[in-house]
Amino acid sequence: MGLFSLLMQEIAIDLGTANTLIIHDDKIVVDQPSIVAMDTSTGKLIAIGDKARQMQGKTHENIKTIRPLRDGVIADFDAAELMIRGMINMINNKTRLFNPALRMVVCIPSGSTEVEIRAVRDSSEHAGGRDVYMIYEPMAAAIGIGIDVEAPEGSMVIDIGGGTTEIAVIALGGIVTNKSIRVAGDVFTADIQAYMRYQHNIKIGERTAEDIKINVGSAMTDLDEPPQDYVVRGPNLMTALPIEVPVSYQEVAHCLDKSISKIETAILGVLEQTPPELYADIVSHGIYLAGGGALLRGLDKRLTDKINIPFHIAENPLHAVARGTGIALKNVDKFSFLMR
Repeated sequence: MGLFSLLMQEIAIDLGTANTLIIHDDKIVVDQPSIVAMDTSTGKLIAIGDKARQMQGKTHENIKTIRPLRDGVIADFDAAELMIRGMINMINNKTRLFNPALRMVVCIPSGSTEVEIRAVRDSSEHAGGRDVYMIYEPMAAAIGIGIDVEAPEGSMVIDIGGGTTEIAVIALGGIVTNKSIRVAGDVFTADIQAYMRYQHNIKIGERTAEDIKINVGSAMTDLDEPPQDYVVRGPNLMTALPIEVPVSYQEVAHCLDKSISKIETAILGVLEQTPPELYADIVSHGIYLAGGGALLRGLDKRLTDKINIPFHIAENPLHAVARGTGIALKNVDKFSFLMR
């Protein structure tokens, strides 16, 4: 362990709407939900990550759970800072004489405004970052998938996260055309909640809707390997009596249809703006899907059928952006032109 690593610690952060991942020494050392629980009377932090998620929807008036990020950007500045600081402390739980200075690479949505970028930078600096670099999510996803982003050929990456879906065409180390839309995992969860309310007269929370999405979430009504129905328990909206409802993947596919169509439209919009030479590269290589939304059953097949270009799901899509951010951190000098 050299003097440099004692004085300077390098970490890569995938600051996501749903989950935050931290990479240190090429390893994912933190993978926690992006949520904090606060004491409303004192403003003190009670829990972060998994512990705070367990409290979600179950709190009393003295505790509130906050998701500091909405739609991929920081919505609650103070909570975001506490969350980043708390998650960094999860790595540095060893007692030290002093905390090392931090060099961070944080990834941000490609559609971020200057104000939103500033908010991420400020939160990271307040949480102890001395050198803070930013990298756009689709670029980080492409690096994480293993695409040579500096090659003179076009690659298209779609990162469906919790708050945003990032669509980008990358060539020669830059983003040629891109679109960031606020239709992603959170919208899918809200769609499921609304569907259960109207269709089954049952009221469910965000966590239950998330569980439905994971267990029977689908983009197509006809799957080769259908999952078993998922049983949901909750109060009937009319009588307040408990009911049990089995939910099938066909129902979920039906209720997510509109939102997935919006993603399809955005993909076609980006392809429309793509220069013809790069378009030809994309048709021959296919389009890569990353992020938690890529795990939706049948999504790759549905998009392939609709757009006539093969879609490939990245290996371990949940960690693609974090992996790419980690690689960018190790090669900050090489990738400096990608950073902000």
